[in-house]
Amino acid sequence: MSDNLGSGLGIVGYDGYEFVVTDIERSRRFYAEMMDVAEVAELSERESSQRGEQAFVFTAGKAWWTCVTPTARGSAADRWLKRHPDGVRTVAFRVRDTAQARRVLGERGAALCTDLCSSEDQEGRPYRWFDIATPLGDVRFRFVERANDALPPGFEPRGGGGAANRYSFQIIDHITSNFLTLEPHVTWLRDVMGFTEYWRVHFHTADINPATGGSGLASIVMWDEESGIKLANNEPVTPNYEQSQIFTFVEANRGPGVQHVAFHVPEIAPAVGGLRRAGIQFLDTPATYYDMLPARLAAQRVDRFTEDLAELKRLGVLVDGEDGRYLLQIFMVEGGVLYGDESAGPFFYEVIQRRGARGFGEGNFRALFEAIERDQQQRDSVRRQLDAGAGS
Repeated sequence: MSDNLGSGLGIVGYDGYEFVVTDIERSRRFYAEMMDVAEVAELSERESSQRGEQAFVFTAGKAWWTCVTPTARGSAADRWLKRHPDGVRTVAFRVRDTAQARRVLGERGAALCTDLCSSEDQEGRPYRWFDIATPLGDVRFRFVERANDALPPGFEPRGGGGAANRYSFQIIDHITSNFLTLEPHVTWLRDVMGFTEYWRVHFHTADINPATGGSGLASIVMWDEESGIKLANNEPVTPNYEQSQIFTFVEANRGPGVQHVAFHVPEIAPAVGGLRRAGIQFLDTPATYYDMLPARLAAQRVDRFTEDLAELKRLGVLVDGEDGRYLLQIFMVEGGVLYGDESAGPFFYEVIQRRGARGFGEGNFRALFEAIERDQQQRDSVRRQLDAGAGS
């Protein structure tokens, strides 16, 4: 697309994200043993000492991210974890020209957190970046201009790593965040970031949960038309605003934050089968979902569906689409459930395959919402039983 259709920031794609964790070795095992993701760099001993943090860079296909943990009181990671459970503190975008992006953002009133910083990695490859504050709680946006494969400042390469993995993760498809109210963030994405609205949905589960009154969400997806970057944003809705799993996420996260990151794969069935065998847990999908799926796809004019429904049901993969195009997706359980540790937080990953569909699957949004709601009800029931036992 031409430049005048984008945000004017020269974004070319996601550069990655930075994830702060309480237990870095647990995260390293998760990525290496379950996700088959390569460690390609580690924060140098000198830089680690100066920052009071330990960190590793992971890659899968073209997706990059960093896991960080504090090693000293008062470090940036330590301060983060005093305010939040494990979670994303930085979302990074790759841009063609950081100076130009910073100038445009400054003119639009962005709160600049850093100067325009420049460095070179150990192989002399340039790396430039700057950060801005966002309405997404403590999450910052970072803008990065770098040579291909250039490492962030202070990181040293680790031998034997590679971007390939057995599940064929390719790119970050989208990032989804949760708020108590969408309007400030969506307006900021429009006026400061220059994004435009891509898609929206609003639903409530009162029709299937009449006894409890159900709960619901509103979601607006914003995007940069030039690069195709998409940011999905959710808020809880009435009735039962505080029973919405979006409200519950914000409460558990102690503020708005990134709910999940979606990785795109070329073939979802073998990827999910392998991830399950490796110990990854996914949200359950009721059998009735698949009973109704053929009729729903027919109503949505998805007439070239070639997947094995029995296999998708066995794996728990969700399907949605329209006008001959469709997508397949599945959601992992949140970190706190996976590890049985609330400090691991409510963040989770999604795996998605697109067969021409560019949307987010309105039906699947609801299926995800209902699945998380069921999980939360089960956890609340267990917690009440434990509390009752402790008090007896």
